[in-house]
Amino acid sequence: MAALPTSAVIGVIGAGAMGAGIAQVAAQAGHSVILHDNQPGAAKAGINNIRRQLEKRVAKGKVSQADVDNIMARLQPADTIDALADSRLIIEAIVENLEVKRQVFAQLEALCSPDTLLASNTSSLSITSIAADLKHPERMAGLHFFNPAPVMKLVEVVSGLATTTDVANTLFDTASAWGKVAVHASSTPGFIVNRVARPFYAEGLRLLQERASDAATLDALLRQAGGFRMGPFELMDLIGHDVNYAVTRSVFDAYYGDTRFEPSLVQQALVEAGRLGRKSGLGFFDYSAEEHAKPQPAFAAPANAALPPLVVQGADNNTLAPLLERAQNAGVEVVYRESLQPSGTPRLYLGDLVLGLSDGRCAAERATNEGLDALVLFDLCLDYRSASAIALAASHKTSPEARQLATAFFQRLGMDVAWLTDTPGLVVLRTVTMLANEAADAVLQGVCSAKDGDLAMQAGVNYPQGPLAWADSLGLHFVHRTLTHLQQSYGEERYRSSFLLRRNALGGGSFHE
Repeated sequence: MAALPTSAVIGVIGAGAMGAGIAQVAAQAGHSVILHDNQPGAAKAGINNIRRQLEKRVAKGKVSQADVDNIMARLQPADTIDALADSRLIIEAIVENLEVKRQVFAQLEALCSPDTLLASNTSSLSITSIAADLKHPERMAGLHFFNPAPVMKLVEVVSGLATTTDVANTLFDTASAWGKVAVHASSTPGFIVNRVARPFYAEGLRLLQERASDAATLDALLRQAGGFRMGPFELMDLIGHDVNYAVTRSVFDAYYGDTRFEPSLVQQALVEAGRLGRKSGLGFFDYSAEEHAKPQPAFAAPANAALPPLVVQGADNNTLAPLLERAQNAGVEVVYRESLQPSGTPRLYLGDLVLGLSDGRCAAERATNEGLDALVLFDLCLDYRSASAIALAASHKTSPEARQLATAFFQRLGMDVAWLTDTPGLVVLRTVTMLANEAADAVLQGVCSAKDGDLAMQAGVNYPQGPLAWADSLGLHFVHRTLTHLQQSYGEERYRSSFLLRRNALGGGSFHE
């Protein structure tokens, strides 16, 4: 089926920030929109707020006054739900309460014609459950916009157990016609984004709890090395810890306590203390002052050690090729020796110091297993050519002089160096592999396709690369091995590999074949 024509009237229930934003999106796409809220005057106030937001864009020269006037002419407030009777599509964006939503949709089913499509903007409730009491649940689906709806590109089109393919496809095509990036998802806890994103917060919180480093440094590493727009701690402060913690609890409970989604005691303490982030003035960082000074990352001081040639010994590794190229461009002599190492485990030598890309083991374990005295592990980077920071960890026998040598090497490349306590997987590597693992499980369980899983994470939360595409580029064998090492290090099911990831790794496949 094709997108709904612009002649179709769109009804929106709920005139808060999300409902008003959805109404604005539909009106901008050319539809007549009826906005209803059960609070007297709320719908009119919501439309007035849309006008204020659009006029700010006029002042910045981003839209013409004529366009704004046309958009506003298509928006109509409604005091009663009866005014939505002739709508072709009605989108509900009210309180996240299952019983309230069920009551609203029961009213709509009795009010509207049989061909009216019904959609909920819920971010956490089951579409199947919301539609369970309807006589025709097949016309009900989720249409999950992200806040602010006029700005954020992603829309998850969520099919409940009864939703027909035609209804899901019509909503997908309609969202696409509205200028959104639409993806299909099945109605499972968290849908795509709120499920797959959990490790981004969870691994940061665990690293902080284990005192691997401080929040500002971990944020900086995920930005400067991982290419993420924000680190987990500044992002949780922005979202609000009450909201972020509640989503984590919801997903954790919905999956019957699966440890992959286990909430953090660190975040629980912030919520209990009322330190909710920006909106309360205090979270991981202090926002109480008008010009708040954010803590600076704990990067290493400049090291002046003389660098010997960098000796490369081991199998070819496409992941490290950009790093070696960068070293040569920085004036470091790079010498390649015949491979004597097991395939896939190249080593870099600076004199007697061994540098190795983390593989999910801590440096102490790896040094013991491989009979090394001086070992420094370095973290994954999105692109070693352009990354401006990197995390390092040293084995227990590594001397201060060897640590200085490692610091000097990466600083020569123009990278800030952050020393972590010896922790498995460091920061970027363990975060990326856990994101890919969760995305793989979502694909395995039919929540989404690999393509839509990657697209959702890029368009919905601005990830620099889709987790599954990132895993493909690293090599699934390496990703699976890293997760296996993490699981062995902690002895926890939390780090178990998704069966799909393991199967593809062992079979030499990829997620995007």
